[in-house]
Amino acid sequence: MVRYKSRYLLCEVCVSDRRSLQLLEDRSIYYALRGAMSRAHGDYGSALFNIGMMVKYLNAHTGVVLIRSRKKHYRLIWSALPFITCLENRGQKVQCFLNCLHVGGSIRTCQKFLVKYNRQQLHRLLPDCKTDAEKQEVRRALLSCSLSNVREDAREDASDDSDEET
Repeated sequence: MVRYKSRYLLCEVCVSDRRSLQLLEDRSIYYALRGAMSRAHGDYGSALFNIGMMVKYLNAHTGVVLIRSRKKHYRLIWSALPFITCLENRGQKVQCFLNCLHVGGSIRTCQKFLVKYNRQQLHRLLPDCKTDAEKQEVRRALLSCSLSNVREDAREDASDDSDEET
């Protein structure tokens, strides 16, 4: 059995109106990216796109997208991202662009980067807070922004699995 190495592009959908993010689905990003690949790289890009490319994760609240591709071809997909100017879903067009934040070898490394990135964004928001309640909310979000909860859940699952085996 052959194992194909993958690269994960962690991207952010940048829109002028944050409410329009709720309209997005992973299919709309997939089709927009497929069109951008064919425009930028022609038939060769279209063929490579059909081999192993997938939208793994989309968070419609934050606009974070995780795109998986084969290791050899991730640069072509990365170079096609600027050609996406709008996403169409259910007959509505959303003007946007995709900002590539990180390229990782696994979903786990992309998660770690995303936690760091979100923490930096919260630190940037802190000086802009006008009231003490807003500052407390941002500080609470900063303290909850970690992967320790994920690690504890994994430990609990591992201990549950070992208990079932005995």
